[in-house]
Parts: sequence; structure tokens; C-alpha cells
Amino acid sequence: MNKEQRLEEISRLINKRGTIRVAEIVEQLQVSDMTVRRDLTELEELGVLKRIHGGARSNSAFQYKEMSHEEKHSQRIEEKRYIAQKAAALIEEGDTIFLGPGTTVELLAEEINNSVLQVITNCLPIFQILLQKKSDSFRVHLLGGEMRTITQSFVGEMTNIVLEKMHFSKMFFSSNGVKNNEVMTSSFQEAYTQKIALGRSVEKYLLIDASKIDKEDFTSFYQLTRLTALITDCQDSEKLQKISSYTEIIN
Repeated sequence: MNKEQRLEEISRLINKRGTIRVAEIVEQLQVSDMTVRRDLTELEELGVLKRIHGGARSNSAFQYKEMSHEEKHSQRIEEKRYIAQKAAALIEEGDTIFLGPGTTVELLAEEINNSVLQVITNCLPIFQILLQKKSDSFRVHLLGGEMRTITQSFVGEMTNIVLEKMHFSKMFFSSNGVKNNEVMTSSFQEAYTQKIALGRSVEKYLLIDASKIDKEDFTSFYQLTRLTALITDCQDSEKLQKISSYTEIIN
């Protein structure tokens, strides 16, 4: 079991049980006490849990069921299309961009009409959309790895090693929730991969519809203050005011 798998398993255990002791994690994962304590420290920094004497306590007060790729495709399509069009207008000829997984980003892939572009993605449906636009000057790359069936995206060590060697002028990604300054999603492995890509991008754009604002999810992986902008269809002045204290809004 590698580090990302350990962190995700510990996160799932603690969110299922509420609290857990170090000794129990050691026994279940068959790793050293020192390794578990390091993992708990990292998860505390990510906002997943709080360290307590002899173990840790979950910061999650709810259980969340992640929707499938097909279920997400049937929701708020017009709103997502509007966001995708706003995002597409930011892509310039000659850019090298990374597209993360998500149905809103898939719609962005459909909206892209540049002639000279290099696109890297770890999401199979996005790759399939862009492959139809491929030319000598429009280059498309799919990162491999372990596929998460629910989002049809590739994650894990193989994906991450390749990502760490790349640089992007812009990254467009989505999330399952944004609350206060935190950007959240349902999978630690997917979050970890997106975080690496964000660290290799000059400009960073988060694409979310209004239903995701003030919504929590399993793990926090980025902060709004580190974004270039958040692109949304939201017209709720109260919600927009909260977000605008952290980052620029495009709507």
C-alpha cells in the first residue's frame, strides 16, 4: 500500500468511526507506529482530522455519497455550459493547459475552438472529446494510471510521477464543494493528483455551479486564495460576497 492509498484508507476509517486510535490503524494497515503518526499529521494539515491523544478525531460531521459520472451529467447542464463558455474565453492560442476531471470541464473541452493548443488531461471522457479536434498544432495527451471508475479519471503513483515533470500555463478544474476558503472533493487520491497539477500551473481556474458553493465534501485539497479566479453561474449576492473575499469571481 503506497502513501496515497494509506491516507485515503485512514481518512475513510476515521470518517466512518468518528475517532480512531493509532494502534488500531497500525493493526489494520500493517504499518509502523511512526508511519501512522506521520500520516495523521499530514491529514490534519489537509483538514481531514484533528489529532487527539493516542489517535485522531474526524472533522467530518456527515456521510457523503459521491454521484456517478452519469448522474452528474444529468444535472444543471445549462448552468455548466455557461461556465464552460466563460472558461473557454480565457484560453489563448499557444497555451499548454491541464484539464481535470468533471462534467463541467468536459463541457469546456467541447467549447474549446483554438487552433494552436496543447492539452493534458487525466480524464478519459475529456480526452475522447478533444481527440476529435486533434491536429498538428492541436496536441492532446492522456495521462495513464489507475482509473477511478466513478469519474473515469486516472490517479495514483504513475499519474503523479508524470505530472511532477510537467508545467502548464493554465489549469481548469472542478470540485464537489467549496466552503469558506476550502476546495473539496470526494476522493483523496483524485485530490492528491489535482493538487500536484495545480502546483505546476501558472494560472488556476475553478469551475463550479452555484449548487457547489457552501457545500462540504470528503477532503479539502486546495484554497480559494491560491486560485487565479473562480468561474461560476452563481447570482446569489451573499454567496458571491463570501467568495470574493478569497478570490476573483468570473460570472
